[in-house]
Amino acid sequence: MSTQDWDERVAAAWATFDDYAEEDAADFRAVIDALVAELPDGSPLGPFEQACAWDSTGHSDRAVPLYREALARGLDGYRGRRAKIQLASSLRNIGQAEEGVKLLTPELDAPSDELDDAVRGCLALCLSSLGRDREGLSLVLGALAPHLPRYQRSMANYARLLVEPGD
Repeated sequence: MSTQDWDERVAAAWATFDDYAEEDAADFRAVIDALVAELPDGSPLGPFEQACAWDSTGHSDRAVPLYREALARGLDGYRGRRAKIQLASSLRNIGQAEEGVKLLTPELDAPSDELDDAVRGCLALCLSSLGRDREGLSLVLGALAPHLPRYQRSMANYARLLVEPGD
């Protein structure tokens, strides 16, 4: 089995996700399970894809242990970062936002990639769930600022001032 071929088939399966009605969620998960069954034993990709399928069909509680298993098996790189973001989101959904904050905070200093804003957005949600709205808003404004056609400097400063100690 070629990894590229498998990745393409997984991407194709996910491209059909919105075609499944809510009551057909188990059918979608079965498609993912069939693809996972092709992987070698111990692959971190299996529990990761299964976690994504459970998460995307409204079962954060079922996704959490699978994300943890994928990371424990050595899932790293881009998918590893996705797993951390999605795990933190799922933890928040099941009332464990503090663990989500602990998981994502180090990601603020990780090498930059296209997932930076997702890290900040999910971390902001976890912080808000803990009543730390100013910190969360600061993260979101800081993530938004570079995308604005104007006012980037002002928004970045406002974001910083939300969390800096007052004079």
